Amino acid sequence: MADRGDPPDGPTDNGAGGQDDEYGSLVFDESFVRAARLQELSAQERMVDHARAVRSLPGRAVRSGSRIALALIILIALAFGAAVFMGLSHPYETPDALRPEPLRMTLVPLAPRGTVPGGTPAALFAGSPAAQYPKGRDGISPPAARATADFSESQVSAALATVKDYLAASSLDPDVLSGNAVRPVESLLDPDQMEQFDRSVDEPYDDGQHAATGWLVRFDPARVTADPEIRVRGTLRYAQTGTDALEVVSDHTFTYALRPAVSGPQPKGGASLFTVRREMRFRFDREDLRLHRLEVQTSYLQAGPQSCPADASGALRPLLAGERAASRGPAGTDPYATGRPVAALCGTLEVSSPPSGAPASPQGPPSPSSRP
Repeated sequence: MADRGDPPDGPTDNGAGGQDDEYGSLVFDESFVRAARLQELSAQERMVDHARAVRSLPGRAVRSGSRIALALIILIALAFGAAVFMGLSHPYETPDALRPEPLRMTLVPLAPRGTVPGGTPAALFAGSPAAQYPKGRDGISPPAARATADFSESQVSAALATVKDYLAASSLDPDVLSGNAVRPVESLLDPDQMEQFDRSVDEPYDDGQHAATGWLVRFDPARVTADPEIRVRGTLRYAQTGTDALEVVSDHTFTYALRPAVSGPQPKGGASLFTVRREMRFRFDREDLRLHRLEVQTSYLQAGPQSCPADASGALRPLLAGERAASRGPAGTDPYATGRPVAALCGTLEVSSPPSGAPASPQGPPSPSSRP
């Protein structure tokens, strides 16, 4: 019978299972032997007191976990690098074709042939073509809104309402006319046009893009005071110009009664009329319609009476009652100059006959001709 300390197959041939065998009482079953992973220590390690004779090697599971973690780190780094590369190569920006283009503007001063007539505002309006014009915002009448191929009736109505607000803010607001405010106009602009607008207001220049008067009607408050009553007449029309673009075109004539800016009571009969015709083109995308804002694409302005050489980029410079235009023409333009170009234009002010039944101007009827 095998001893309890002997292996299952009996004692070994060399008799190591006797009393002198210090490991005789240990039993190494098959599973223990398979699981054991031993490595003999080096000679230097065995010299250390109480050093273990053997040490365990790192398990396969530990090494496998480290490899998986390293692979995950590499994959994350590669994914992050790919995202950065794609972001730099294809940034999510609005295409240039959808960004508002800079406003293109044209200013045309209209010089009178003779002395500017004066009188009271009521008499001057009655003797002018503006006698039957509505007053203020009532003269800005949008047409009936109808749906287009890609825009609903409510969206078209919103575009027309925004244009009416812009025209009223830029042509009728007393603070804007006197040069004391620009916020009523600025608040209606697309943010991408703010830089051009700010530069036009802060550093006006008649180069076709940076005149303040291309955006709004403004007078020099040190010279001119505008009467609250302003006569307006004109048209609005709209059309869809793309699946995501709606266009509104305005053409309005504004007639102002102006007086010299003097302290104290105004002299009776010292007013004069000043006429501004504004033709403007506006563009809307769906975001503009939602946020009640617009893009101004073109602005064509004729205004008089003014002298041709007068710089009207920062503010209009009306000739008042009793004044005459300078004899010389518009400011010169040098085609050889390399600086910013000057859009020097000028016309002659001709006023059509007053409507039938209206009293004549106290200064005599103007020369009959067609309106500019």
